[in-house]
Amino acid sequence: MNAPTRFDALPCFASSLKAIEGLKPPEPLYLVQPEKISSAAKQFLDGFPGDVLYAVKANPHPVALRQLWDAGIRHFDTASLGEIESVKTLLPEAICHFMAPVRLPGQAKAAFEQHGVTDFVVDSESELDKLLDETGKPTKLRVFVRLVTALGGALLEMSSKYGCRPEEASKLLARVAQAGAQPCLTFHVGSQCLSPFSYAQAIEIAQRTITLSGVEIAALDIGGGFPTAYAGQEPPPYHWYFDMIKEALNNLGRPDLKVMCEPGRALVAQGISLVTQVVMRRGDRLYLNDGIYGSFDEQRFISFDEDYPPSGITLDAKGKAKILSGEKRPFRAYGPTCDSADVLPRPVMLPDTIATGDFVMFDAMGAYTVSSRSSFNGYYPDGWALIGV
Repeated sequence: MNAPTRFDALPCFASSLKAIEGLKPPEPLYLVQPEKISSAAKQFLDGFPGDVLYAVKANPHPVALRQLWDAGIRHFDTASLGEIESVKTLLPEAICHFMAPVRLPGQAKAAFEQHGVTDFVVDSESELDKLLDETGKPTKLRVFVRLVTALGGALLEMSSKYGCRPEEASKLLARVAQAGAQPCLTFHVGSQCLSPFSYAQAIEIAQRTITLSGVEIAALDIGGGFPTAYAGQEPPPYHWYFDMIKEALNNLGRPDLKVMCEPGRALVAQGISLVTQVVMRRGDRLYLNDGIYGSFDEQRFISFDEDYPPSGITLDAKGKAKILSGEKRPFRAYGPTCDSADVLPRPVMLPDTIATGDFVMFDAMGAYTVSSRSSFNGYYPDGWALIGV
């Protein structure tokens, strides 16, 4: 059941239970809830003091891109030429920003010449040289120097691979300005950042870098990391983040500075649920039709405070879907591949009555599921339905 790019071509159901009743999905099924994606986009468009770039890596599927466009998102944080081409093919008027600090040879040239991309990131002299050489027209570019901001507060840090210290960054800013491009700064406080104060601290690092460089920057991209609510994790409301960011920006004393952010998880996580089926139950083991090589890849890298809170769902004798009730117990959940590593890293809590053929639904599965799935062993989750429209 491949997902078309138009929402009106997806099967539509009033609720998740109705979708399970109607489709009885033998393969994993993504349930899209457009109102949740629209609501998340509106929060950022209304509350953030600048341009909102959707981080495409969180979910590059046409279904997600189209819904975000319909919700008013016009800017896209793209990290490869492939992502740029996917966005521009589906949404020709979209504005793409190439925000990866290291690019494959020739990708900056193609992005600039073929797709009109003018925003790029660097964190080294060599990447700056390569960018200037490939584009050949620095006066048309905004070049963002990426800072290291290892501040804690995030479940997945993003500063060990990319970024440079203020001393090095200040020299890069000066070089960008000397080349005739617009010097800018960016950082990333880490994925699923639960501390609004981390953004204020990072902006202070940006201020120190500007002072060291003696260069006036044209824009500041505060990156992504905005969290979503998972089981056992209730992050602060987004307006706390926006207020903290606005206060820190005011302290910069640059009221006309252009500002950007790159939410990914925060825009799509809550808008997609995943329905899996129990292929077999063996004691306290459940063998599901999706696993680590499919929609649950991120579970290997981010440790959430508590287990995912899935719902067990069964079809009664009349084919009506109902949520299983009763005392819950921990189950070890295995995926469908023949690899023994294909097992969720933490037990899932489900009613003891769950049986072979029943379904398990996981909410908040819109981020880093579709983007990281593989076809390992011949399994590839790609069923889709629309809920509540």
